[in-house]
Amino acid sequence: MAHDHSTLLEHIRQDMPTDELLQDLGDLFKIFGDTTRIKIMYALYEDEMCVCAIAELLGMTQSAISHQLKTLKSANLVASRRSGKTIYYHLSDEHVKSIIAQGYEHLTE
Repeated sequence: MAHDHSTLLEHIRQDMPTDELLQDLGDLFKIFGDTTRIKIMYALYEDEMCVCAIAELLGMTQSAISHQLKTLKSANLVASRRSGKTIYYHLSDEHVKSIIAQGYEHLTE
């Protein structure tokens, strides 16, 4: 016996984001799928840091950290400010902090 799902499906179709927006959302979550990038974001959750401090914290080269920061910046997850010759990185906004906090909370429940 088949169920009539037409009302439910029409409601969901009306609220469904475009394929392009859903692709962008999938791409965003792919960025969170890299452990190094998560470590960087977790460190920046605590405070802003320069590349050399992040590299020292994670035991990686500054080049490797810079590469990951470029990816995070292009996704608008990380922003930066310059002070003299030093560039300090920080999470771009409270949304990013919320994503990290909620993910961590979900895993540690």
